[in-house]
Amino acid sequence: MSENTEFIIGSNVSCSDGTCGELRRVVVDPVARTLTHLVVEAKHRTGMGHLVPIDLVSSSGAEINLNCTVTQFENLEDAEETQFLSGAYGPWDYKQDQMLSHPYYGLGMSGMIGTSTMDGTSTMDGVGVNASPQVIVSDRVPVGEVTVRRGEPVRATDGSIGQVQGLVVDPHDHHVTHVLLNEGHLWGKKQVAIPIGAVTGVNDGISLNLTKDEVGDLPPVELADQG
Repeated sequence: MSENTEFIIGSNVSCSDGTCGELRRVVVDPVARTLTHLVVEAKHRTGMGHLVPIDLVSSSGAEINLNCTVTQFENLEDAEETQFLSGAYGPWDYKQDQMLSHPYYGLGMSGMIGTSTMDGTSTMDGVGVNASPQVIVSDRVPVGEVTVRRGEPVRATDGSIGQVQGLVVDPHDHHVTHVLLNEGHLWGKKQVAIPIGAVTGVNDGISLNLTKDEVGDLPPVELADQG
């Protein structure tokens, strides 16, 4: 599909073997500034609908056509709004109540943190600085390979520390660098970003290889202005 393809809210949506519903919302990636999914819901039915990847759209206009059958459409992921953010920043041709956005947060210009070395010296932009050893790793995971969802509980090695607010994504290569904690965690108003390399499991919540104290000592990560 062309980047300039227009999707009109309320349009009929058809599969290869019949009508499947109408377009209720679009889902955008605020870091890549792209539209990623359509939320299609059966007419005269109030619910979450299904998430339709843009790749399944064969044509759009007064009617949107999909490259799948009705059965395949019904097996698509439910559009649980709890995993998305309402509305979206940026110049989109949709009203705020017609959009959902991925809970992604872009790194700021100086948002990259130093990588620890074996001798306890941290490096940033190739310059060594004196610092205590850090429990930070520089793992980076492609966005599509991360199954972390907004609202999931986060557990350190010695107990629960909060819930996932979203993922911090490097806008240059769209790799996930950190998991961002929701407000209401143990450290008050401090913004806590956990390196993705500290995540050891994602079953029934997020498990870390850090203690509560180690999470509390993590350095801040500057987020890009998404306004």
